[in-house]
Amino acid sequence: MTPDSLTLMVVHAHPDDEASSTGGVLALYSDQGVRTVVVTCTNGEFGDAPGQIKPGEDGHDEQAVAGLRLTELQRSVQILGVSDLELLGYHDSGMPDWEYKNRPDAFCNVPLDDVAGRIGVLIKTYQPQVIISYDDQGMYQHPDHVHAARAAAAAAAQTEIAAKYYQIAMRGSSWRKVWEALRDMGADVPDPREFTPEQLRQAAEAEARITTTVDIRSVLPRKREALLAHASQIEDSWFSKLPPEIAESAFGSESFVRVTDSSGASLPETDLFAGLR
Repeated sequence: MTPDSLTLMVVHAHPDDEASSTGGVLALYSDQGVRTVVVTCTNGEFGDAPGQIKPGEDGHDEQAVAGLRLTELQRSVQILGVSDLELLGYHDSGMPDWEYKNRPDAFCNVPLDDVAGRIGVLIKTYQPQVIISYDDQGMYQHPDHVHAARAAAAAAAQTEIAAKYYQIAMRGSSWRKVWEALRDMGADVPDPREFTPEQLRQAAEAEARITTTVDIRSVLPRKREALLAHASQIEDSWFSKLPPEIAESAFGSESFVRVTDSSGASLPETDLFAGLR
């Protein structure tokens, strides 16, 4: 297949997730002529309002926050060269320890079959060879990420259209470089998170499962620009303070776990479309 006949679909929970975890591959493959489709499940109502005002605080208006975040999302995908943006329009569920997730309209409470059905329609429309979403068993158990991951996996399995299905993988070793660099700079960052032995074991196992690592250094400045387009959520972000050499070392690649494959491409991979070109 030629690049212009290939399609990559990524399924995300909130505005800004497309930039933080897949911004590199979206920009890279867009530049190669691959059609790129971003599916965003929620409007991000429980993000920060301007001034880092949190949900439940005076001045936080859910609909105003959603409108701002969707505007930022439009700018982000434009920077990344994304071909198509699909908004499912569900309501943000909030963080795992917040009570908002008990609301009946929260995304995590929408029946899985309903969400998978809508994603399945998009898969049939766009015919992607490659689909990416989260690891529903990963350490970051945000209810919207878990629900999006399970719905995307179900839709991919039901439609049997995509040749490859990937889960996003985060390298703990890369994050350690970031925290060490920021502390060396004297940046005002939180203390290192205290992980339990079980969490550390899970992180090591997750990194060992990585099958696919894509070099995104050529588009890293655009990934950074796309992430900074979500200014309402990363005001005074540590990300903007990273020295270029540390940013390249820690974020110069994006990693994935190949869950299903009908291409026969050997592992490890450096190209999501290996075996399909």
